[in-house]
Amino acid sequence: MEFLGELWIPILVSAAAVWVASSILHLVIPIHNNDYAGLPEEDAVLDAMRQQPLPPGEYAFPFSASMKELGEPEMIEKHKRGPVGFLTIQPNGPPGIGRNLALWFAYSIVISIFAAYITSFLTINSAREAFRLTGTVAVLSYAVTHVHNSIWKAQPWKTTAKYLFDGIVFGLLTGAVFAWLGNWGG
Repeated sequence: MEFLGELWIPILVSAAAVWVASSILHLVIPIHNNDYAGLPEEDAVLDAMRQQPLPPGEYAFPFSASMKELGEPEMIEKHKRGPVGFLTIQPNGPPGIGRNLALWFAYSIVISIFAAYITSFLTINSAREAFRLTGTVAVLSYAVTHVHNSIWKAQPWKTTAKYLFDGIVFGLLTGAVFAWLGNWGG
């Protein structure tokens, strides 16, 4: 845990830099505006969903409780008929943007802690080495984690590519802050 005392400034500053960059990418340069589409006949769909109130959570449809059930003829027919998908239900009410931004900042701190932790096992002799190592850890943490959504949940690869771009920016920022503010022997 000694690394926390030595690298707390780069940890917090890199998380803040990512938070600001994220805000710019999502609010100023709105590259994510078309990541989602609206439902056709949205009001009718929402009215139908209100008849069967769903608690917040993630749902798959058609749903099968096991791989065996997934292979049953009636389940195969349900998949053929469609629709097939995943649904995330959030709590009712206005979006909790303040809470989400705070959680995003905390998540960024955790990623920076992991980047710092990994450097604690190595002898880093230059800011360049620190940049490469912490930047790589952060890119893996921020970017690569989105690929599974395209593989398993049919998220369009175009959307995943945008999140990969975001993650690379966030990782490079994290690496740059660690290189700048860390005490790296050279």
